[in-house]
Amino acid sequence: MRLGGHEARNRLLFGPHETNLGWDRALSERHVAYYERRARGGAGVVVIEEASVHDSDWPYERCPLAAKCGPGWAALAGAVRPQGALLVAALGHSGGQGSSAYSQQALWAPSGVPEVNTREVPKVMEPEDIAAVLTGFEAATALAVASGCDGVEVNAGQHSLVRQFLSALTNQRGDEYGTDRLRFAREVLGAVRAAAGEALVGLRLSCDELAPWAGLTPEASAAVATELAAYVDYLVVVRGSIFSVAATRPDGHEPPGFNLELAGAIRAAVREAHGDRVAIVAQGSIVSPAQAEGALAEGRADLVEMTRAQIADPDLGAMLASGEGDRARPCILCNQRCRVRDNRNPLVSCVVEPRSGHEWEDPDTEGRAAHPRDVLVVGGGPAGLEAARVAARRGHRVTLRERQAVLGGNVAAAARASGRGPLAGAVTWLAAECAREGVHVETGVEVGAADVAAWPGPVLLATGSRAREPEAEVAAGADRRTVSEVLAGAEQAGGAWPEGPVVVWDPLGGPEGVSVAETLAATGRLVTLVSPDVVVGTQLALSGDLAPANVRLAQAGVQLVKRALLRRVGPGTVTLEDRFSGERREVEAAWVVDAGHRLPADDLWAATGERLPRVGDCVAPRTIHEAVLEGRRAALELDGVPAEAFTPNA
Repeated sequence: MRLGGHEARNRLLFGPHETNLGWDRALSERHVAYYERRARGGAGVVVIEEASVHDSDWPYERCPLAAKCGPGWAALAGAVRPQGALLVAALGHSGGQGSSAYSQQALWAPSGVPEVNTREVPKVMEPEDIAAVLTGFEAATALAVASGCDGVEVNAGQHSLVRQFLSALTNQRGDEYGTDRLRFAREVLGAVRAAAGEALVGLRLSCDELAPWAGLTPEASAAVATELAAYVDYLVVVRGSIFSVAATRPDGHEPPGFNLELAGAIRAAVREAHGDRVAIVAQGSIVSPAQAEGALAEGRADLVEMTRAQIADPDLGAMLASGEGDRARPCILCNQRCRVRDNRNPLVSCVVEPRSGHEWEDPDTEGRAAHPRDVLVVGGGPAGLEAARVAARRGHRVTLRERQAVLGGNVAAAARASGRGPLAGAVTWLAAECAREGVHVETGVEVGAADVAAWPGPVLLATGSRAREPEAEVAAGADRRTVSEVLAGAEQAGGAWPEGPVVVWDPLGGPEGVSVAETLAATGRLVTLVSPDVVVGTQLALSGDLAPANVRLAQAGVQLVKRALLRRVGPGTVTLEDRFSGERREVEAAWVVDAGHRLPADDLWAATGERLPRVGDCVAPRTIHEAVLEGRRAALELDGVPAEAFTPNA
């Protein structure tokens, strides 16, 4: 694929995203390891995490500052370009969608429109502020190119000052930058183009702000894209704005490829004006190679951005090139580890590929064991499957035994009950890889202490979790079930659940309670979701699903009871207590689903003298990420890889 004066080896782009891999606003060795791995894995174009072009912008603590990125860009060029990928530095300024928590200065924006989450009112940019940002874009471009990057990409998408000038949602100025809202974008791109010389210039443009009353619409954006395309070599079509942040990179509740029609429309408009000089890149939860190939074949795009797919499997490009795309580890679109723009400062990673973001410290699973052994893995959930897969891949003779009739544990049950295809893909992939690696799988088998004692080699326990005793009083004749029991009920003949109104008690605020409420409401049942918090599903804010989840619940007719505690489950009713006032009331409920925390299923571990290695929920019930990570590390430790190997090697 020709991009300006450069050639990409394929049409697969690894897009810019927050990583928290930096230090002191500079790029680090972690960045180098992270991006080099994607280039080595076959990406055609690698776009580095966006750097702020001016020190007035410090949107999150570890956001790179372009002025400090020269050495990092040079190190990346030395690591990425020899692997055959083009290297592009993303540049931007978050404007009014930033944060003043770190800079302790006022935010800059076209107009005084408050930031949605913090309600902070930004400073209206004066002419000297505009000039300073323009100079920042120019200087950052020159530095990136001089440092060895093949080009730069300007952000006019989410968290972008450039987009804020383009949109009537955020640009309410009365001067020449308000009467001509494209002026700032033209000046930015003109400065970047001049500083780039023969290097690549890309543009990430929001072509639908999902706010038709004043924002950029697909129809208006066709003209905007056509005008701005005069300055660039490629254009990435995205959506979302200050009022729809989660829409840019939503989780699996949004159909994959949601931007393809929009990308096709923009491509048609740009081609009519500029021919094929400007390449159009499709973006938007594209994680399936088949969908990506379809987008190209149907003429909707010239390249496809598959960022999360390459976080989930860094070798995606190489696998596609070798005809083994079906073996790529699937992205399940959960956003639980790859969405890191929050005050916890987590490193970017992936629930199905926990080495992502940790390439600098976690050893690879490649290689063969010096002394293959007979390994028994007890439990066929994500932790057990990953342990078995990695151990077998390294040459061990592995047997996996699972007490249930099917593999996957609660993950598989949740996927089948809720119809979440991407979630099921994680377990399907693990099971398929175990089969390819020769793991001997036995289902419907209960393993006891005697079986463990008789096994001739190492034994790994991945026995999962169990339900805890209810905290509320449960009266005789009351019907209380755990989330796992409800999901297992969907596996029974007819998938029958009890009739009548149901109360879902969700003391955690995570995805379990909300998902079960949605699933049951879809059957026509009257569902009441009870939370002790003032907002339902508080933990979903970490994956960007908090507001969308509350919208879905409202649309499904789920009744929400907030700041309440479940005190009693009776036959036909539950007793709730207001957390603040202590007032109690009765709510009709033929049955209750308890979405509270679980406990380790560690009976076998205790029965064997507490001497066997455990992984996943039988250590402490957590998420898929910890289960996969611990299963992998336990398999590597069979070869004598010490715990010290899992620490930074700097």
